Amino acid sequence: QVQLVESGGGLVQAGGSLRLSCVVSGRTFSSYSIGWFRQAPGKEREFVAAIRWIVDGTRYADFVKGRFTISRDNAKNMVYLQMNSLKPEDTAVYYCAADPGVIVRATANSYDYWGQGTQVTVSS
Repeated sequence: QVQLVESGGGLVQAGGSLRLSCVVSGRTFSSYSIGWFRQAPGKEREFVAAIRWIVDGTRYADFVKGRFTISRDNAKNMVYLQMNSLKPEDTAVYYCAADPGVIVRATANSYDYWGQGTQVTVSS
């Protein structure tokens, strides 16, 4: 089992920044990835970014490239999502998730473990 807990969400004005954090605990896999997904009201959950836990490797959705950065601190068992230049359409619940696969994947059903989510609201 892998447990994930997100934090760092909140209300921010358009153009502002937030940093989301995800603490990972429990069983670890040498090849797994941690991803961030988001779900806005009435919409499907969508991939945002992911990072390999041990080796280098990241992946981003096209709509966040240049604005969001995913990073990790293995010593602290933390994964971060730095979000800059936020837009109202970034408003959603953001989830972190763990995928025991060997490549960085962008499909939600590849991820076996999920956190409870943290709300991000961007006002115009």
